[in-house]
Amino acid sequence: MKKFFAGALAAVMTVSLAACGSSSTTETTTAAAETSAEAAESTEAAASGDIKTVEEGKLTVATSPDFAPYEFYAIDKDGQPQLAGFDMDLAQYIADYLGLELEVIPMDFDGTIMELSQGNVDLGMAGYSPSEDRKEVMDFSDIYISGGQSFVCRQDNKDKFATLEDTNKSDYTFGAQVGSIQAGLAKENSPEADILEMAKVTDIIADLLAGKMDGAYIETMVAESYAKSYPELCVALDVPFDAVGSVVGINKGNEALVKGVNEAIAACKESGEFDKYVVKANELASGDIIEGLVDDAATAETEAGAETEAESESAAQ
Repeated sequence: MKKFFAGALAAVMTVSLAACGSSSTTETTTAAAETSAEAAESTEAAASGDIKTVEEGKLTVATSPDFAPYEFYAIDKDGQPQLAGFDMDLAQYIADYLGLELEVIPMDFDGTIMELSQGNVDLGMAGYSPSEDRKEVMDFSDIYISGGQSFVCRQDNKDKFATLEDTNKSDYTFGAQVGSIQAGLAKENSPEADILEMAKVTDIIADLLAGKMDGAYIETMVAESYAKSYPELCVALDVPFDAVGSVVGINKGNEALVKGVNEAIAACKESGEFDKYVVKANELASGDIIEGLVDDAATAETEAGAETEAESESAAQ
């Protein structure tokens, strides 16, 4: 697997995803048929105006595409980055279910929470774990995927961290994403250590691989994805956390939208579509991807890097 760490985005990039999920397959299932009535009701509710969105007729979703397999950029056969991940497929399913056009806005993780809290977007989909702090600024959907929290380190350091108590030393530096559940867990479990909060998980991984930090607190599925991509990394410890799973963040006080999103999630899972999204996301995450925000310059850099690698391989042959 090859991963590209994208640079910062100068301006927020708005991406409309092509239709996918149940709208793009001819396969029907008994479970999908059983939920068709609910889908019709939700679509009718959206059309009649019962479900209010920031922009009429659109479902605006903030995401942080540095969190494979939840959300990231997969490099297509033409070398172009395309938003991917099971959160993105689920976002499309929800939009289709509600009869709305999907608009996804990539940004840094803490930006997704801020934009949602200010009512600038309808949903935030960035692998959110529910917490009391977040509940103050957003409503939660039902949990749509189970998960956990982990402590990650390099393989050559794993013997130092047999338990979480071993992480609580002042001469250690650990990474965690800004505004994340993991940042709180790092401070709770390793209060004596230096906790370095960074905007992107990709930056944390890069510093960890470079030996600039001793470990990091990362969501388990994401940690396992990185460990698969980089054998130098080790998912060393499970980190206890009461809320095990991820939710969609919803514009606070929009009860009709909460109801519609929960119905869509239930329909997606009952039909078996969500399981397919998870499988597809993990397959894509094991290929050429970009994690982080991208712009034209980053895309050009990726293409140039791919061409250089291809030339080197050709010369070696």
